[in-house]
Amino acid sequence: MSDPSAPEIVVRPSGDDLELLFRAHYGRLVRALTVVAGDREVAADAVQEAFVKAHLHWRKVQRYDDPVGWIRRVAINRLRDDHRRTARRRRLTDRLGAHAVDDAAAADAAWSGRAEPGELAPLIASLPRQQRLAIALFYVDGLSVAEIARALEVTEGAVKFHLHEGRQRLRRTLGPLLGETS
Repeated sequence: MSDPSAPEIVVRPSGDDLELLFRAHYGRLVRALTVVAGDREVAADAVQEAFVKAHLHWRKVQRYDDPVGWIRRVAINRLRDDHRRTARRRRLTDRLGAHAVDDAAAADAAWSGRAEPGELAPLIASLPRQQRLAIALFYVDGLSVAEIARALEVTEGAVKFHLHEGRQRLRRTLGPLLGETS
């Protein structure tokens, strides 16, 4: 029988446990961010880069309350940076009157709704980015509203709003497909 007044022991991963974290969370993180990015390779690159950064800073990262949350945040930031870079490149080419047919077009395809085949992936990919992130982290990665708020660096109310709006958009799209009337 355990003593309820005894302090709870928290086991943090050691330097050797980064590999265990990778094995336990890599697939789940890639699945969640694939829904966000619309491309499994883009998501995998972002998650891999986040794990590399975790490895480089492991002495510090291992002391965090949630090392996986830190890794998730780094991967999300990478996706955001890629998206911003692509948007800037697209605006520049539009201003110059050129047609984007280089790497910018390929990267843009990942954010334009052409996701990997799946039941809901194309519909989720059509959502605005914040709604897509909230839906993916909640339903695919299984995070709570509070965990999503920390990962996205927004309030819990903002997460609830994005989840609600995302669900509403999906209902409007799925309703007619399922024979539902408004």
